[in-house]
Amino acid sequence: MPDGALPVLDVRDLKTVFKTRSGEVHAVNDVSFSLRPGELLGVVGESGSGKSVTMMSLLGLLPSPPADVRNGSVMFDDKDLLNVDAETLRKVRGGKIGFVFQDPMTSLNPVFTVGIQIMEPLRKHMSMSKKQAAVRSQELLELVGIPDAKRRLDDYPHQFSGGMRQRVMIAIALACDPQVLIADEPTTALDVTIQAQILELMKELRTKLGMAVIWITHDLGVIAGIADRVMVMYGGQVVEHAPVANLFNDPQHPYTRALLKTIPTIHGERAARLTVIEGQPPIMTAAPASCPFRDRCDVAFDRCENENPQRYDLGAGHDAACFYNARTGAPRDA
Repeated sequence: MPDGALPVLDVRDLKTVFKTRSGEVHAVNDVSFSLRPGELLGVVGESGSGKSVTMMSLLGLLPSPPADVRNGSVMFDDKDLLNVDAETLRKVRGGKIGFVFQDPMTSLNPVFTVGIQIMEPLRKHMSMSKKQAAVRSQELLELVGIPDAKRRLDDYPHQFSGGMRQRVMIAIALACDPQVLIADEPTTALDVTIQAQILELMKELRTKLGMAVIWITHDLGVIAGIADRVMVMYGGQVVEHAPVANLFNDPQHPYTRALLKTIPTIHGERAARLTVIEGQPPIMTAAPASCPFRDRCDVAFDRCENENPQRYDLGAGHDAACFYNARTGAPRDA
């Protein structure tokens, strides 16, 4: 990843709201981040923290209504994806930006062969003939490590194992040589052996193809092994952002520290209970006017109840949205 390279994707002040019968849910609140060429950005947080909704908002993948992307900009290829027409967005989505969804069994169409599903983006985005697309589809299956690729193009999704289906999803996402690949918890439904294979595959493909990757997960162990930078989300907003080594060695937000403590280790007493984060994530029925983590935080004080903290620059590409300074053990100056 070149130092100082211009971002291939730049997101600023993204805000997404869901309109429901009982009121509005503020799912994404002023999220900003950038992604440089060849970089892997890990996005972590509990379920409901806004990770997947943020990434689907970028590409217009949320149904509207109820979703309403109210604010922000998503700059890609000198265009704001939030303000382009539907045809331009379709050309970007699946063409220049690939998306690997969480559950391959529900993402793949059960009534079409795998070959047809891989060929579709090739014919639409790259104007290939049926014969050209078939040849490229075979190459893609071979690229993601599926044996006997030519024969398996004629198989249906149910004829593949979970790990193989996920490889097919990756092949579809890579079909048009995207500049950016967004992977939404692609290993969550897989056992640890297959998970390790998929992670190794992604490392190889990233090196070979030079694409930038956003990897969404709740597993900090996965992030430690593959990411360059990490963005921690909670309550629909970014609470900490840092190079991966800084995040693990010097976590600054109480939520990040709590997440790291929940990772089980092979050391310690067998009877010791796993650490948990007490309480529940907030229900975001209004734009946050206070720190969303305050009710579960062990260092919260009065200011946290009355004001939502900004992201403080801590140096070396590290920032955290917290009024408490973990390095000094005292509140920051107002």
